Amino acid sequence: MEYTQFGRTSLRVSKISYGTWQFGGDWGHIESAQWDAGKATVQKALELGINFFDTAQAYGFGLAERMLGEALHPYVKSLREDIVLATKGGLRMEGENLLRDASARWLRQGVEQSLRNLGVDYIDLYQVHWPDPNTPIEETASALDQLVQEGKIRYVGVSNYNVEQMKAFEKTRKLDALQPPYSLFRRDIEREILPYTQQHGIGVLVYGPLAHGLLAGAFTPQTTFTADDWRSKSEIFHGEIFQRNLAVVEQLKHLAEREGMSVAQLAIAWVLAQPAIDVAIVGARTPAQLEQTAPAGEIHLSQATLHEIERIMREAVPIGGPAPEGM
Repeated sequence: MEYTQFGRTSLRVSKISYGTWQFGGDWGHIESAQWDAGKATVQKALELGINFFDTAQAYGFGLAERMLGEALHPYVKSLREDIVLATKGGLRMEGENLLRDASARWLRQGVEQSLRNLGVDYIDLYQVHWPDPNTPIEETASALDQLVQEGKIRYVGVSNYNVEQMKAFEKTRKLDALQPPYSLFRRDIEREILPYTQQHGIGVLVYGPLAHGLLAGAFTPQTTFTADDWRSKSEIFHGEIFQRNLAVVEQLKHLAEREGMSVAQLAIAWVLAQPAIDVAIVGARTPAQLEQTAPAGEIHLSQATLHEIERIMREAVPIGGPAPEGM
């Protein structure tokens, strides 16, 4: 596993971060056996050299954080300084509705709850999950800066923010990190967002490098999703768009095979080849799945391979929009 300095922070992190969104219920019901498999996968991540873990308050509102905390508990006492924990806040449930709330009060409650869930005294990176149109950005930034001063969090990040929102945030407090979606099928951040983060020394950890399973190589034209999996309601995974992009994935598979790797490893290595990207977040339900993707953290693609990938992707249907995950 290769490591990198994360933005302008003092954090030295693995280029692969293990993400826990899949244990929050958005991808289908979590059975106790899957919970145990998740904990085993976290421990496998440590064995593979992954020291960067990403979760969120809203992933099951405590479920994913508690799973991660339980899995890391045997290691935290001796390895806490080496383990980098990132979580996100700023979402809450009101009845059946998921609301964005990045107010000072809710962020503080969120940090306190995440600390309990994770079983730690501080969080290395705390991120605002989605921009909140109803809370002044300066209130959000000030609240997080205060939590840094209190030692509850070390660094501050945002997720799914555009350039104007990051600029507004930085009028009050330096941003340490951005977490946007990015993959071969979703490249809109290349236009404005990545140039801004590079110029301002903002660390970038991207989610969805496998396009939420599309680039894992296991889907077929007959693939369907259970009703409680968010992909069952997304046009990305149905109809003509799905079929066309599956054909592109088949071409990528052949290229990956010629290069001696899986298509998932190819897709993640491509993300990490982009100069503005520090880290790719990779999810896995089992240790075996993670063993298949983690090697991408030390794969360097040749210029010829990168050019061939660009040629293949000309036939793809880009995945765009403000919230492809259905948020």
